[in-house]
Amino acid sequence: MTILVLNAGSSSLKWKLFELEGEKEIASGLIEGIGEERSLFHLYHGAKELELTQTTPDHQSAFSMLFDSFEKEQIINIKQDLDIIGHRVVHGGERFYKPTIINEKILGDLRTLHLLAPLHNPVNILGIEITLREAPQIPNVAVFDTAFHHSIPEYAFRYALPTELYKREHIRRYGFHGTSHRFVAEETAKTLGRPLKALNLITLHLGNGASACAVRQGESVDTSMGFTPLEGLIMGTRSGDIDPAIVTYLMDRLNLNTAQINDLLNRESGLKGICNENDLRTIVQRTNGGDKEARLALEMFAYRIKKYIGSYVAVLGKVDAIVFTGGIGEHAALIRTLVLEGLDTAFGIMLDPLLNRHESGETEAIHAKNSRIGVYVVPTDEELEIARECGRLISEK
Repeated sequence: MTILVLNAGSSSLKWKLFELEGEKEIASGLIEGIGEERSLFHLYHGAKELELTQTTPDHQSAFSMLFDSFEKEQIINIKQDLDIIGHRVVHGGERFYKPTIINEKILGDLRTLHLLAPLHNPVNILGIEITLREAPQIPNVAVFDTAFHHSIPEYAFRYALPTELYKREHIRRYGFHGTSHRFVAEETAKTLGRPLKALNLITLHLGNGASACAVRQGESVDTSMGFTPLEGLIMGTRSGDIDPAIVTYLMDRLNLNTAQINDLLNRESGLKGICNENDLRTIVQRTNGGDKEARLALEMFAYRIKKYIGSYVAVLGKVDAIVFTGGIGEHAALIRTLVLEGLDTAFGIMLDPLLNRHESGETEAIHAKNSRIGVYVVPTDEELEIARECGRLISEK
């Protein structure tokens, strides 16, 4: 079964081509910097690597460029050689929480969700529209970033707002990064040699976007992101948790409109707001050079994650493992150290400093032998998880 997975971001288009039997990755690539002055086109196919610098004005151009490269580089004929095309769709609202085969009716329903994820859902849906037009005979499957969190109980997903706002406007915690949290939970279970349903985990997806998830017996029971991806941990440019009264205060004091306050909280806050930089590698370099603002940014970032770990230990009671993933979670040993520092006394969580420095690109245990809770670094692969879910759906039909 040959599956093409498309993962469109606000300024990027990531893709992978799989032969699902054996989970073999045939080819992959990334177009980044869409809509900017300069974009990069990466393609990996066997031993071949291709990288081009160009201008990609919009996602329509990016998809056209991608499909042209399939033909030019003789990767695949999408009209003849594919069994499924899988799409990451960020927001499924309350209705969509399982992988769904797309038809025109479903597509129309998905368009109504654009307001819930205005940076991502429109480009996700654009990808579906284009592939339906290019290869109408191939099943297109949407896999939703919110789906894994559909198991969160009502007392955890509801906000303490008037009930009518939940019933009429569907204001609730949805959670995001669900595909990643599910994937690393499954991989951790394999590493431990135990069924996922027998495990309680805290999974930490740490990148420019960041979220924590409490997993009880294989199901998400709480997560840090909420109605939108803005809530929760401090991120590259997002504030994470703040007093909501700050919003109205700033709007009144600085005469900001809703678009400006939205831009402030989503694009100018987080690490960038603290030290004018959202690339963690640069922040670490500045910290090593004695930069106090950069050091503060690292401390605030790690402290917020530590608080969520403590609260999720309380939620889960027994925790089998803490799992780090995402660009920062997988590669920033310093962050892992800062996050878990001091948790030995309360929870018996202890890192092995030597193991924590390893970066093999594989799943690794990094805890000390006498740690009461395991600590693992598990590389995420959202596209592979989407391919798995597409395969399961089609096999059931």
